[in-house]
Amino acid sequence: MVQCQKNVKYSLNQSKGKSSQKDQPQKTLKTKRKKTNGKRFTNLDRINPNAAGIDIASTEHWVCVPPEHTEDNVRKFGTFTCDLRAISQWLKTHKVKTVAMESTGIYWIPLFQRLEQDGFEVLLVNARHVKNVPGRTKSDNMDCQWIQKLHTFGLLQGSFRPNDEVCKLRSFLRHRDNLIAMAARHTQHIQKALWQMNILLSNVISDITGATGLKIINAILAGQRDPMLLAKLKNSRIKASLKTIVKALEGDYRDEQLFILQQSLDMYRYTHQQMERCDQQVRNLLDQWDKVTNSKINPLPPSTSCHVKPRDNEPSYDVRKFLYEILGVDLTQIHGLQASSVQTILAEVGTDMAKWFSEKHFVSWLGLCPAPDISGGKILKNKTKKVQSRASKAFRLAARACANSNSAIGAFYRRMRYRIGPSKAITATAHKLAVIFYIMLRDKVDFIELGVDYYEKQHQERMKKNLERKAKSLGLKLIPIDENETPSDLQDQNKATCVSSS
Repeated sequence: MVQCQKNVKYSLNQSKGKSSQKDQPQKTLKTKRKKTNGKRFTNLDRINPNAAGIDIASTEHWVCVPPEHTEDNVRKFGTFTCDLRAISQWLKTHKVKTVAMESTGIYWIPLFQRLEQDGFEVLLVNARHVKNVPGRTKSDNMDCQWIQKLHTFGLLQGSFRPNDEVCKLRSFLRHRDNLIAMAARHTQHIQKALWQMNILLSNVISDITGATGLKIINAILAGQRDPMLLAKLKNSRIKASLKTIVKALEGDYRDEQLFILQQSLDMYRYTHQQMERCDQQVRNLLDQWDKVTNSKINPLPPSTSCHVKPRDNEPSYDVRKFLYEILGVDLTQIHGLQASSVQTILAEVGTDMAKWFSEKHFVSWLGLCPAPDISGGKILKNKTKKVQSRASKAFRLAARACANSNSAIGAFYRRMRYRIGPSKAITATAHKLAVIFYIMLRDKVDFIELGVDYYEKQHQERMKKNLERKAKSLGLKLIPIDENETPSDLQDQNKATCVSSS
């Protein structure tokens, strides 16, 4: 830029004397810009000389290898399995060692796994990091060349992806979440069919798919229509009276709605059967993982949860025991984190915390810390970045569960809620939980609950230091108050201090 400015200045000075050279500054400026830009780009260090770039799509993949290896360095391949093998073979032919790919959706997974199995270093790049610069032609052909160029100079960073075992666990658990959503949808269909027959079972029973609800629905589908006999099937813990339940079960039993009710109930039961099969697959997978400790030799610490039996939609096997033997620490000792939440987080982040340099990098990746935008020395925006992370969602739900907890984390959440509101307090508490999770899993240390009293005492000490610092800046000094002194004694003491100072 300095050289271009000098040429422009020189051309303007010459144009004052000779009007015939008016077009010369524009030609000189254009040629200098092209040479300068070319020199700057070629002076970059080639971090990955044997790098390739791939632009992923649903029907075709565009692959670019270094232009020094072949003249025809850009090729288009299909998306079938034979095409994926051809891509791997073509990359091996041109001695490619590392590959960067950009994709949306799930189209990248088959090719990523194929190249990873064949020994390539594969990076999945965020689409926001490989945007074309203004003025570039937007096409798949140009995109793969641009990705290859950026990866050659080491300007791309791959997204996090755990090892193959964790990916298997993640696939099972994500599928299980989909099954839970399907079961909830079928429950809504059951409730809708009952309402259209004016059987207001949901008004007197909190869960129509519980023990009492299923008994009554099964009796209705078996042909029972007497409200009194149906109401007697209720459990003793149901708060609604027998008379109220009888009124709720008087309805218009229509054939078409009974058919819909039967099919919805069958789908609900079938979905739960599939959930049990999925839980069995997860249990078999966790059995194959390496165990760090033995629960028989080193027994589990006492549970902090008040629920003895598995809650709704929780696995029937002992998840807490499996996680303790695999990880070596009991992460459920952290208030707010249940065994199912820890399993979800483990399936998203894995067991190796060395992927992140520190706990700060970990919470930043989760989107639980501010991401300030600074321009001209001013903070334009200081909000957390938007991430689609199930682990981050699990930490936020755990933070919300600590609202009424009699623990230091619960006291922290309540204080932050008073200061900055509930939504930001959840983020701040989730940040604290994520830091504790990271340190426990990295250093294999146990969680020690200090209690509300310790937290309140620490908070008071912090406030006291702040007041002492402010008083010192104003030339004042804090004097502790004796608990036995009355307000009149304090007034007399203040008057005596004023008299002595005068």
